[in-house]
Amino acid sequence: MAMDETIRSVADRFCLEGTMTGFQEIKTGHINRSYRLRCETPDGGVKDYVLQRINVYVFKKPEEVMDNVCMVTDYLAQAMVRMGQDPTNRVLKLIPAREGGYLARDDEGGHWRVYDFISHAHTVDQAQSLAQFREIGRAFGDFQSMLSGFPIDSLHETIPSFHDTRKRLGDFRRSVEKDVCQRADGVRQDIDFILQRGPAMCRIVEMIEEGALPLRVTHNDTKINNVMLDIATDRALCVIDLDTVMPGSVLYDFGDAIRVGACTATEDERDLSRVSLDMDLFSAFSEGFTTRTANHLTLKELENLPLGAIVMTFENAMRFLADYLDGDVYYRIDCPDHNLARARCQMRLLSDMERREAEMYATVRAQIAQYRTQP
Repeated sequence: MAMDETIRSVADRFCLEGTMTGFQEIKTGHINRSYRLRCETPDGGVKDYVLQRINVYVFKKPEEVMDNVCMVTDYLAQAMVRMGQDPTNRVLKLIPAREGGYLARDDEGGHWRVYDFISHAHTVDQAQSLAQFREIGRAFGDFQSMLSGFPIDSLHETIPSFHDTRKRLGDFRRSVEKDVCQRADGVRQDIDFILQRGPAMCRIVEMIEEGALPLRVTHNDTKINNVMLDIATDRALCVIDLDTVMPGSVLYDFGDAIRVGACTATEDERDLSRVSLDMDLFSAFSEGFTTRTANHLTLKELENLPLGAIVMTFENAMRFLADYLDGDVYYRIDCPDHNLARARCQMRLLSDMERREAEMYATVRAQIAQYRTQP
């Protein structure tokens, strides 16, 4: 079936308002396929939706993914109502499937879901100002603080051991040993970079096991473009892309946001001289995040936020390099060495973070002292 026919067929399986008149692919994101649908409503108006095909290679149990998304969005919407806020355009709204639930399957067995399109909003891949990145920090901080009372045991672990650095290090070693695409000999320096740092990068996992860090609802993909910003005011509206919401450490969310948003280059920059940590951006995001979480997180969590940035940058370097060795089976690529370019960019960023580690910790300590009012 042609893609046009597939999209129209799948759209008919959801309770959309009006008749679909067209669609276009949304080309951001590495994992799922997304399309913006345009519908003409009975009163002559226009309403847009986001249709997504879930990548079942990544998400083996899409029903559990949708359970998590439904539980978290319901909880966030209720929290906003309790705070006297309107959750419209502030929380993702799922559209029911005609046969029940929020998933529909196409004729080839693909799993699809639909959200309301958040209007009058946009995303950015890189912050346009310190104020904008500070606002994005507030958005992820609000997400964390509003979910602080969520019953964590009710969440599915949709990707087992997603941020278990120790396990991912073992997986990486196996990818090197198998070398299914015969690529390892050409990247020995990159492999050594990962293996030399591996043991020290398991510290978050160890702290969770020791009980020093609690498990919380974590987004686990806090890229800057997963916050919708109001076009007119640039204020954060909604945190999106909740497929990886699972139990985890808040350090992962803070760290991934810094990894992407406070880097001076794009995630796949090939000119490594352009790749470094922007400490002004680091400070702006950290301030926005801390203003919202300083009295919701433990002091241990707050003090170790920079560790999250270091570990998440390492982990992504390792994952990109592993996918390159495995034949690019996980991430979408635009060219044969795309994952290698991504890995090397992350390694360069990690090296700069290591150089500026003391500065990161000092920045966070000062912000904790400013915004935390409890012992």
